[in-house]
Parts: sequence; structure tokens; C-alpha cells
Amino acid sequence: MNTAETVEIKIKRMRKGAVLPTRGSAGAAGLDLYACLEKPVALSPGGLYRIPTGIAVALPNRNTVGLIFARSGLGVKHGIAPSNAVGVIDSDYRGELVVGLCNNGQETYMLSPGERFAQLVVMPVFHTELTETDDLGETERGAGGFGSTGR
Repeated sequence: MNTAETVEIKIKRMRKGAVLPTRGSAGAAGLDLYACLEKPVALSPGGLYRIPTGIAVALPNRNTVGLIFARSGLGVKHGIAPSNAVGVIDSDYRGELVVGLCNNGQETYMLSPGERFAQLVVMPVFHTELTETDDLGETERGAGGFGSTGR
């Protein structure tokens, strides 16, 4: 049973040399984003960087969000990851996608022009209405804090 829905995402090149996102395999959840740089950038340990992608997108509707995640290899091997853990692209944003990166590793990493450096995942989002209350209901866990259910 195939329940996956294909949705159209409009995309616009904002800079010369921008590479459109690609999917690494048919089953990949994310679209690889490419660094739109004129020359390599040295990402020093502990440094924070804004890396342009050279593209802008129009998400399909207000019930979708774009999430920017690290690429596993860069994160595990070199400590390169989004500086805000996960970037959020709201459905009404139309500007260039710029990814904040940090180097959590021990060595400088050279990010090359056109290098795949992050990934974009488009997901559904629920729009919620908050209702203030004094009673949240009971659960087995209750108010047990972070880490209270195991090691």
C-alpha cells in the first residue's frame, strides 16, 4: 500500500551557480542542499557560519514546513551541523535558504563550493489552538522529568 503523497515545491535560483537540491536515492527522505559559494570556506572549530544555498522555495501550503537537518556524514565524521539543531522554513517564507552551521569538531573543515552540506525535509505540520487549563489529564508517566523513564 503506497500512502506517500507527492507534492510540488516551486524552486527559484537566487544566485549564479546555485545547484538545485537532489535526492540521494529513491527512498531518501531529504533533499541534499548544496553550498552556493564563490570559494571554499574554512569552518573553524567552535565557529558559526551562514552558508547560502542560492535557492528559494515555495512550500505547497500552510500545512507544510521545511526542516533543514545535518548530513549524517558531515555531522558524525567532522562535527559539522546546523547551529540551531534544525532549521525551520515556514510555509510563507520566500527568501533564500541560508543554513547556519557550526563546527563541533576538533579540526577546521573546508567547505567547498557546490558541496552537499545539509538536507531539506518537507513535512506536514498541525496548526494548533492553545486552550489554557488547570487540568491536563493523567498519564502513566505524569510529570516525570527528562530522563526519568530510563538511563
